[in-house]
Amino acid sequence: MNGWLLAAGITAFGVAAVHIAGGHRDVVRPLLSSGLADEPRRVMHAVWHMVTADLVLSAAALVYLALADGTSGTGLVAWFVAAHFLAYAAVFLAVTLSAGWPRPLLRLPQWILLLPVALLTAAGTA
Repeated sequence: MNGWLLAAGITAFGVAAVHIAGGHRDVVRPLLSSGLADEPRRVMHAVWHMVTADLVLSAAALVYLALADGTSGTGLVAWFVAAHFLAYAAVFLAVTLSAGWPRPLLRLPQWILLLPVALLTAAGTA
């Protein structure tokens, strides 16, 4: 068993739970009750659900990889998941830093949840 990947998977499940609970309250409900046109509103709603599925499936993959340590292809898939979470964190940092907000790193703190999954996963592949 690979402890780093297990820690990454458990952390990723936590990220998914925060996304589901916090995102529904802070993002989905306001989005659905906004004055945004119906098509873009529904597309954004679908994208939120796609990210939910992505986070849950990635977490499950990490737990599986942790338990299947040493199986052919484990390292490649783990690097893919690490890059995936690193890209998510980078996108949140880029969007946050380009907004011109005071104390921007705390306005959209999702990167703080996503980056540890990338780092734990990378540690598990080394």
